[in-house]
Amino acid sequence: MPVQESDRQIVKQVFDAMHAGLEGESRMATLFLPDGVLVEPFSGQVREHRGDGAIRTWFRDAINAMPPDMKIRLDRLDLEEGRVRADWTCTSPVLPSPIRGYDLYSIRDGRISRLEIVVTEMPPQG
Repeated sequence: MPVQESDRQIVKQVFDAMHAGLEGESRMATLFLPDGVLVEPFSGQVREHRGDGAIRTWFRDAINAMPPDMKIRLDRLDLEEGRVRADWTCTSPVLPSPIRGYDLYSIRDGRISRLEIVVTEMPPQG
């Protein structure tokens, strides 16, 4: 079953918000339901951020930690067990190799109820 166009647009908006840097914070937050959840592994352990305030804080912290020239490319978009799966690649001249992973989106009423970020390849630590 193909990904619905409305779900495809939500994923595109997430990527657009990330590329916008700090200016994308409000856009990112409005894509989630008020009780939406974002799960990410970037602090070295899997962490859950629930609700608008927590997602905004995570977004600001993530943007501030990224190199300014980081590019995030959407490689593939599929349905997986009722969720939208977005495979992606992050590149930057300061990284020895790309970061790869995928996002799993649960979408309800045109907004994200849960976004789980999974990293499958991380550059070696020097």
